[in-house]
Amino acid sequence: MPLYTYRAVSQAGELSAGELEASNEAEIVDRLRDRGLMPMQIVAATGSAAAAAARADVGERRRWFTPKRVTRDHVLGFTRELATLLRAGLPLDRALEILIGLAPAPPVATLLQDVRDQVRGGKSLSQALDTHREVFSRFYVNIVRAGEAGGALGVVLQRLAETLERNKELRENVRSALVYPVILIFVACASLVVILTYVVPQFEQTFAMAGKALPLATQIVIFVARAIRHWWWAIIVGIVALVWLYRRRGRKPEVRFRRDERMLRLPLLGDLIGKIETARFARTLATLLANGVTLLAGLSIVKETMQNTVLANAVDGVTTKLREGKGFGRPLIETRLYPKLATQLILVGEESGRLEEMLARVADIYDREVALAVKRFLAILEPVMILGLAVMIGAIVLSILMGVLAMSELVS
Repeated sequence: MPLYTYRAVSQAGELSAGELEASNEAEIVDRLRDRGLMPMQIVAATGSAAAAAARADVGERRRWFTPKRVTRDHVLGFTRELATLLRAGLPLDRALEILIGLAPAPPVATLLQDVRDQVRGGKSLSQALDTHREVFSRFYVNIVRAGEAGGALGVVLQRLAETLERNKELRENVRSALVYPVILIFVACASLVVILTYVVPQFEQTFAMAGKALPLATQIVIFVARAIRHWWWAIIVGIVALVWLYRRRGRKPEVRFRRDERMLRLPLLGDLIGKIETARFARTLATLLANGVTLLAGLSIVKETMQNTVLANAVDGVTTKLREGKGFGRPLIETRLYPKLATQLILVGEESGRLEEMLARVADIYDREVALAVKRFLAILEPVMILGLAVMIGAIVLSILMGVLAMSELVS
């Protein structure tokens, strides 16, 4: 049977580790719970000393790639493990002490030590987390604060971990779907560079005899090939400068607003962005409402989690009308920015008194819609990119053939 290494915590808060043989991880969990232990980490292992030495060597090499800051994955792991410990009955400071020992990276341990020290100094967990806004968002802090107020911090953290997990899945699905197009773009650019820097120069000496008698298309290709060979460093500097300028200008609210507005108008891509933001909006607001945060406060928090400024700014108008007593669903429909199905479901949820439930349903619907929208987008993008690459390579080859034909006419 496979061998597993585990780390678990007793009811007294003592950390224990060891190895067990079992057919799967679920069996390990059951056996640890029978012993009164709460499993924290379970990892498949091998029993040989050579394998252990190999794992140690790999671990040593991985230190070079240790994150220098606390990542979203670290926050998710911390949330899930803290929820497990609190639900097992451990006091908060003891749970934090255990998590420091389980920290996967030095920055995480440093962060948790500071949070623990603040908690021991008399601050609440939410107050301690709020001093690290670069790691914990306003959404996160307010969920924790709501859990403290309701006396169910462990349960609330478990819900928060589930929400973070769903958001992570949404991001990963979009990113993984874009891997192939990125590779295709890289291959296309590499192919063009190879053709222009190695293939075209083979004809330059021959074409030099024709001078200005060459067709314009051939002259352009030769000029581009020479520019890439002799001024490649300037091209790279120019691209870096343009990216830097684009990102710097994007920090201006009015510039970013115009860019986001144009993005929403794009065919296919605009629809995809709208569905991603709708799923994030609905799930975040549902989580806040489920944990006792008021709708008005929830909307101001949700706005900060949204990436598209056009959709985020629309929330301000909805909030204003909500304060005026005009409700939530109807003003959201009047923005005409969010998908009609989502806004109608939210209106139904508000009118029936099941807003939280309907928001969660909208989030589930648009999680699936995002997956379908990504597939549709890639189904069109991939052939377009392949066709574009074929056209560019064909144009280069045709320009060279035109030059060869022009040379033949001069010789004849």
